[in-house]
Parts: sequence; C-alpha cells; structure tokens
Amino acid sequence: MENEKLIRTTIHSGQQPTEAQIREIERAAALPVVPDDDAPELTMEQYAEMAAIARSRKSKNIKPVIALRISPDTLDKAKATGKGYTGFLSRLLDNAINDPRIVSKSL
Repeated sequence: MENEKLIRTTIHSGQQPTEAQIREIERAAALPVVPDDDAPELTMEQYAEMAAIARSRKSKNIKPVIALRISPDTLDKAKATGKGYTGFLSRLLDNAINDPRIVSKSL
C-alpha cells in the first residue's frame, strides 16, 4: 500500500465517474479495513456511547407538527422559494416571533 500512487480526482454533481474510476472504487471497496494509530478500531462501549449521543441530539431536534391556515398567496410565495419551503416558513416564523415590532404589528 505504501508504494501505491495516490490519485485525487473531484467528481462534480451530475458528473458521471469514468470506467477507470469505477474500477478503482470497486477495488478499494474490496480492501480490508485496517485500523491504525490515526483511526483505531472502536470498542463496543465507544459505539454505544456514540449511539447514546446521537439519540440525545435527535430527541432535542424533534419539532411538533401543527396544522396552520395561511392564505393561498402566502403559500404560493413560500413554495416559490423552492424545495424546503416548510423549513423556510419555520425559520421565518421563528425570526418573526422574536421581533417585537413584527409581533405587535401582527396582533
């Protein structure tokens, strides 16, 4: 492995890898994983600890689902922002509810 030449190639979004790149990926995928000082093998306790951290973080990010009536024009404008418009609406509402001027204007 030490004598192998390292070749770095960037494949951009939408670009297809060449046949040679596909063969190289397949060859690398067949190689065994060899832990070393930089990347030691994890213990079952470490896996369990990482899983607990992941569960904890996930539970903190759960947002309740609500039904909200908005005007068709507002929905059209939100959808016009593109994919992820519901996240956009959530952030917009977060920003607006924290701005006293917008809150008082909207009451």
